[in-house]
Amino acid sequence: MKKINIIKENRDFNRIIRTGKPFKYKNYIIYVEKRESNVYKFGFSVGKKIGNAVMRNRIKRQLKSIVDKYEYHNNFNCIIIVCKGILNNNYLEMQESLHEALSRLKLLKEK
Repeated sequence: MKKINIIKENRDFNRIIRTGKPFKYKNYIIYVEKRESNVYKFGFSVGKKIGNAVMRNRIKRQLKSIVDKYEYHNNFNCIIIVCKGILNNNYLEMQESLHEALSRLKLLKEK
């Protein structure tokens, strides 16, 4: 994933969560904010209840790799918060559920 497509700043996370409406799907809570820029951005949040730092970083790396596989419409910011049930899933299950959630939100480009 390119650095231009990642949300890092705490104030951006807070703004998107405060203004966006949550979309809950299986082990994810997704907040989407429509923007007028020509870039889409993703932010990932994995809480301390999920596991130790190694496990949290592994889940974030997997999510970034899953998000990088698809093409998206521009002009949105998206925060993906992971719930504790993600520990029971393997990579393919994570990929299928995240793809389904993003397609329901109509963020993916049609092929």
